[in-house]
Order: sequence, then C-alpha cells, then structure tokens
Amino acid sequence: MVGAGPAALRAAIACADAGTSPLIVEGSGIGSASGAPPVAGIAASIDELDSTAHRDDTVSAGGEATDKVAAARVCGEAVPTLAELERWGLVLRRRDGGLPHVASAPGHSVDRMTGCGDSTVREVTRILEEQVIKRGIQRWADTIPIQLAVDNQQVRGVIAVNVLSGEVFSIQAKAVILATEGHQGLWTSPNDGAGTGAALALGAGISLRGMDSTPLHPLSVSNCDIHIPMDVLGSGGRIRRESGEDVGPEEVLQGEPCVLDLRGLDSESAPWFSQTATKVSDRIGIDISREVIPITTGVAYTTGGAPCDEFGRVSFEGFTPEGLPARLWLTGLYAAGRSAHLGTHGNSPLPGNILLEDLVTGKAAGAHASEWSSDVQFGGPSVIDEACKDSAERIESMRNGEGLSVGQFATRLSSAVGALPSEPTENGPSAIADLLGEGIRLTDSSVVMNTEMVTAIRLDGLASVATSIIGSV
Repeated sequence: MVGAGPAALRAAIACADAGTSPLIVEGSGIGSASGAPPVAGIAASIDELDSTAHRDDTVSAGGEATDKVAAARVCGEAVPTLAELERWGLVLRRRDGGLPHVASAPGHSVDRMTGCGDSTVREVTRILEEQVIKRGIQRWADTIPIQLAVDNQQVRGVIAVNVLSGEVFSIQAKAVILATEGHQGLWTSPNDGAGTGAALALGAGISLRGMDSTPLHPLSVSNCDIHIPMDVLGSGGRIRRESGEDVGPEEVLQGEPCVLDLRGLDSESAPWFSQTATKVSDRIGIDISREVIPITTGVAYTTGGAPCDEFGRVSFEGFTPEGLPARLWLTGLYAAGRSAHLGTHGNSPLPGNILLEDLVTGKAAGAHASEWSSDVQFGGPSVIDEACKDSAERIESMRNGEGLSVGQFATRLSSAVGALPSEPTENGPSAIADLLGEGIRLTDSSVVMNTEMVTAIRLDGLASVATSIIGSV
C-alpha cells in the first residue's frame, strides 16, 4: 500500500478484513494526511430514493469525458460508505430528527453535501487511522517509494528509500496498490502533492489518463495556501462580485474578481467552520464575521492518473494471444483515489465526490488485491535486486553527479509548466525534457535526515508527470 490518505487507509482496511497482511508505506508520519485541503465534504443521496440524480449531476458537471458507469458505481456507494464511517465513530453534523445534515452545493440538484464542516477530511482520516491501528496493520513511515519492480508485465515489489538514513531497500510484494496524493504540487510546492503514485506508474510503463483536465478550486486565497471548502456555500456563504452582486463559482473560474462573504453564516453552521475562520485570521488577518475574503482559483487537488477498472486493476495497451489490441492488466498493480483514473469526474468534479471516490476506490482495490494475492506466490527476486541497484545508482547520482540544484530545478519546472494548468508554456515539453536530461544534484552531503533528497525525488517525479500533462493538453 503506497500512500497515507483516505484511499490508502481504506484499501489497507479492506485487505486486512479479507485476510491478508497489508503493509502501508508512506513518506511522512502517521496522521500526516489529515492536513489535506478541506475542499468539500461528502456527497450522498441521504434524502433520495436512490443515487440516480447524484449520478446525473456528476455526469452534467464532468461533461462528455465522464464515464457514466464509473459515476453510477461511485455515487451508488455514497450512503453505505457514510454509514460505515458512522459505525466506526465519525461524528457527522446532524439536523433535527437525528439524520446527517445535508446542504446545497454548486452542481447538485438537491441538498446532499454532508460531513463535519471544514474538518471532514481530518475526521475521516482519523477514523480510518483508528481502524488501521485496531487491525494491527503494519506501517512504515518516513519511507519514500521511488520505483516499482516489474517482471514480464507483473509487479514484484517496491523500491524505497529511508528518509532518516538514506538507505535504499526493496519490499517484495504480491500486489501493490498506488493510493497517494495528487500532483497539485506542480503549481505550489512538492510537499503539497508530489503525485508519487502517478510517477511510479509512469516509471512502470503505464500511460496516464485524464491528465488533460486539472480542476481549479474557486474558493482559494492567493499566496497563502488556503482553500476554503465548498460546503460554506450551503451554510450562508456567498460569492460576490466586488460590486456586491451575488454570483456563482463560474465567475471566479472565468477570472472575474470576486470575494467570499461569510458574514452571513448561520449560527448553527459557524462552529463547523471554525478552522476556516482561524486559518484566514492567522494568515491574512481577516475576521470572516466582519470582512469579506478576496478569492481566486487554485489547484487544491488533481484528478487523472493510472487507468484502472472498477476493481482498481491498472491497465496498459497491449495485445491478446491472438494478436489483437487490448487493454491488459499489469498484473498485481492497483490504483485508488488520486493515483487512479476511472473517469468518474470527467472534466470537472462535482463537489463532494473527490473524498467519496477515495473511499470507494480504496475499498474496491483493497478487497480485490487481497482476494487475488491469496492464490499467488512471491516472485521475481532477481528483478527486485536489479531494480534496487538501479534506484541506488539514481540516488548516488543525485549525491555525487552533475545537475541542477533543487532550487534551480524547481524554478525551471514551474516556469515550464506555466501559471495555469490549462496553459503550459509553448516550450514546456522541450523544457521538461531538458530538465530530466540535466537531472538534480544534492548540495547537502549528509546522509542523515535527508530533507533535500526527499524534495529532489518528488521534483523528479513531478517532472515526469508534467510531461504527461503537457502532452495531453
């Protein structure tokens, strides 16, 4: 299990419940994923007879690029997923009568946004962390995966580096589930989203999908890494032009100067968004009960990744034994959440579907991986050894070879990608190819607490992902 967020944790739980022994490999410490941007809660058809309207709204938001079957499957699992989280102890915001509170949100034809206010991601992650601990699932923190070991289109393990010691080592595995953060760090900082899962899939020869559309979050605050959850718009928050006229998120996405007015949050809603109030006050000195917030678009999360089916099996373009072109499974490799592309979101995710898909796809991938791996044996020791050797040489070249410094590499990568996801610079492809050719060198010769090395690995992975993005736009 590669990752630390809701998708990875849910996949590990599904594996354990099915009788296998999963291992979670993550680059940061336990609980680090709880700090992910709270862009929205969970969308669920609580007051509806079925999830048909939820699916239809998802397809309308995503456009023709949306896979209707995938959308129906994810939306259909919303209520059972929410009920499961409640059984495990998630404290949802409630209404009179005891049912979970539901609110309106842009793109939804009925009220179905629910959760824990601006703490939804944090609380869901905490609940899943508890379930992982209860099951005794093994975890290796401060471990950065850098390569998949693949033998004849079958994954055999993962090569990783220990952040504390700098040691490169191998992990033999029957199956590997990629369930990491997205690649939004291309437009901010590698630590905000390094796209590790996508980079690992690319390294294994997988062509990424859905990379031509990077969603923009309309409730972002410039230059301070604040993304306000869409849930506020169903609790009294308003987007307004500078003239005071109420508008929708579309105006922000089109580049019109707008502000977010949270002075009208109703008294029952305000406590559920206290983190937002504190964060805005601490970082930009605005009291949301008295002042409006200047907002813009920002990349708070990404979609697109390794193409996979409803079970999370990662596929590639190949040929059948008869010589016919077909999509084949890279045996043993799975993807979930932000590392996967099922087509659920199309060109624009419906608010509340991102976290929902993390949970649904994590569970599906974990369950199938557990069932499949119970009937196979470990294999490919020589392939793993060779991959480990290659990775060690890669790290050594960063330490002692030629190349750009981490700062220089980051600056040139940012310049090549461009300010907006949909508008890369004209020389972007050649500039990124040059970057990858020049490589990165480390200026810190110490092998203890390898902070610079971690950033270098993440930047290198992001550069390869950027190649896929620019090639799709």
